[in-house]
Amino acid sequence: MEMSSFEPISIRQLSANDLAMMESLLTTFGEAFEEVDTYSAFRPSTAYLKRLLGSDHFIALVALKNGSVVGGLAAYELQKFEQERSEIYIYDLAVAAAHRREGIATALIQELKKIALARAAYVIFVQADIEDDPAIALYTKLGIREDVLHFDIAVAVSNDDA
Repeated sequence: MEMSSFEPISIRQLSANDLAMMESLLTTFGEAFEEVDTYSAFRPSTAYLKRLLGSDHFIALVALKNGSVVGGLAAYELQKFEQERSEIYIYDLAVAAAHRREGIATALIQELKKIALARAAYVIFVQADIEDDPAIALYTKLGIREDVLHFDIAVAVSNDDA
């Protein structure tokens, strides 16, 4: 087992003042998902990130070891219309390769559960790709699986729509 496993992990919710940690989280996501361009080529401006981190609908959590970001999640609070309650959607969750299998993803979700409870959310939901066995194993351990179909609907009008 690596020495890093014995370093304490802390989980922190980012605020509008945590821009450097948000930048580190974007880098971590890009590396973990092997999509560096997606997370680095067109980074949001400082003003955009400040607005996002300061909003009441976006939640960013980071896992820190010795002050460095080793994992994190990005989630959105969706306020419902049929009842006065909300749902939390985990959009991205990743842990740096060198720090996997240390309980970091579970710790991030446990912290998100506390935030969800404080916001009167009744559920946290997340999607996993069919071939992503580690994610499926994690989410199966923590929740109930629902098999659903996901559709991406383009916003731009194409010639096929006319």
